[in-house]
Amino acid sequence: MNRNVLLVTHTGREEARQVAKEAAHRLTEAGIKVRLMAEEQSELGIDDLRDRHDASVFADGDPRAAEGCELVVVLGGDGTILRGAELARASGTPILGVNLGHVGFLAESERDDLGYTVDHIVRRSYAVEERMTVDVVVRSNGHVVADGWALNEATVEKASRERMLDLVAEIDGRALSRWGCDGVVMATPTGSTAYAFSAGGPVVWPDLEALLMVPISAHALFARPMVVSPSSELAVTVQPRTPGAVLWCDGRRAVDLPTGARVEVRRGEHPVRLARLHEAPFTDRLVAKFALPVEGWRGARS
Repeated sequence: MNRNVLLVTHTGREEARQVAKEAAHRLTEAGIKVRLMAEEQSELGIDDLRDRHDASVFADGDPRAAEGCELVVVLGGDGTILRGAELARASGTPILGVNLGHVGFLAESERDDLGYTVDHIVRRSYAVEERMTVDVVVRSNGHVVADGWALNEATVEKASRERMLDLVAEIDGRALSRWGCDGVVMATPTGSTAYAFSAGGPVVWPDLEALLMVPISAHALFARPMVVSPSSELAVTVQPRTPGAVLWCDGRRAVDLPTGARVEVRRGEHPVRLARLHEAPFTDRLVAKFALPVEGWRGARS
């Protein structure tokens, strides 16, 4: 039976291109066929794999690229992993990230661990966990004008630096507060260490299912970040005479919001699956990724 892996790479960096070539050759030498996206294949310059029928190339954005693959292996930072999630979500293919960025919170291994990572792929020695997503609907005058989804967060924010947004936030169909602000982040636990974290939101352990609402630079008496049930519905309405609002999903897909638009966010119907090589607690991941000081810790005493 053929084994297939989709390789997704941040080709704008020389290091990523070199790692991708190395990964592709290691995988094919182990008898695993490598799939590539067309634009990336031309930039990587590994035509020899395709010539030997060890690789297949898909048009950019082709939703079939990950079908029949056992993994989507992503080489890059969290932004590249989010792009990999777009390709993997429809088929439910697990994503394995190799960090070539800065923090790389979604990544499972580092560049120096490439041999270790490939060995685990070859032996199928990895666990898979599901991460909650959010589905997003935009309504204008009662009609759906756009929809989308996000692994990390859906954010309503201002399009220009000069103008503040006037937004009304609600939870479960009840008005919560009106904010003059730079925006509102509506995030998953996975996204709690991304934009929501930068906006002052709490860190939520990924095995806890919840939704977060975090206002950005809100001028209001009550403007605290909130954590609600995963069955709740979050909504933000752009008030009249408030142009220039934009919806961003994972910082990758944008929708211009008309005045009066209502953005609804609820738990996603389809989760994203992440492959894990390590069983380290999430606390250890926080310490490692943020280089947190833990000197003096001696653990629990018996």
